[in-house]
Amino acid sequence: MTPPAAGGARAAAALLAAAAAAPLSTARADEVPLPGPVIGGPITKLPPGAPATSTEPLWELGIGVAGVRFPDYRGSDQSSGYILPFPFVAYRGRFLRADRDGARAILFAGREVVVDLSVSASVPSDSKSNDARRGMPDLPGSFEFGPNVNVELWQSASRTFKLDLRLPLRQAVTLKWPPRPIGITFSPNLNLDVSGLGGAWNLGLLAGPVFATARHHEHFYSVAPEFATASRPAYNAPGGYGGWRATMALSRRWGNAWLGGFIRYDDVQGASFAPSPLVRRENNLTAGFGISWIFATSSQRVLTDD
Repeated sequence: MTPPAAGGARAAAALLAAAAAAPLSTARADEVPLPGPVIGGPITKLPPGAPATSTEPLWELGIGVAGVRFPDYRGSDQSSGYILPFPFVAYRGRFLRADRDGARAILFAGREVVVDLSVSASVPSDSKSNDARRGMPDLPGSFEFGPNVNVELWQSASRTFKLDLRLPLRQAVTLKWPPRPIGITFSPNLNLDVSGLGGAWNLGLLAGPVFATARHHEHFYSVAPEFATASRPAYNAPGGYGGWRATMALSRRWGNAWLGGFIRYDDVQGASFAPSPLVRRENNLTAGFGISWIFATSSQRVLTDD
């Protein structure tokens, strides 16, 4: 995998396994995804005997360690930190891909537009460990799935700079039996990838608003009357605007080694749920790092138009 393949605003947020193993976090998987490339266009399987110039392995596997610190939920005034193992997974199939945008099924891939089915998840949160939610039911984990449209807006002639518009729309359900739908999320964003910075580093910048239906906001920010206290009045969260977020990430490859770090700013000022007593901070910072060793690589090569 060439160094540009590791770039992007989310590449250095290489902490999906860390989030999945963190029992008190509500960070979503699409916020801390797998390291690896985003493949933006068609993929061509090389015929036998074809030259392997400017190609990528069909798949790569690695293992590493990650450290991350993030708030218990957006708007929380409490954070948790973790040092945990995580996998490096890259799969560059025509219809199935695993990269820094997660595992997804490709419905359409052109030179400027990719439409895929993407998924994300959240892990459970223990209310006993959060002052704002103490005495309330624990937050179950959730699973999100839905269509995602990536539109290439601009790319420099040298392919060093690339600007995309991303339009993920997902349905969320709880990860408990029986599963329960908890609304729909929509988080359009602009993503700028800068490859080869300083010769080998890759920089990613991503920013955009967050929207969700009332059911989704209720799941995180509503307070039922039976859980109201003198300092936590009952509250019914409406849907709509949920604030905005921006991410900056930096990553690079050294042979079979991958290194990345990221910082994300979340702001819920003006969000429809901002009056909730569970919102104790208008902004949060999330930061993390990851280092991984790629130990297995496919002998099959593919040509990617990215």
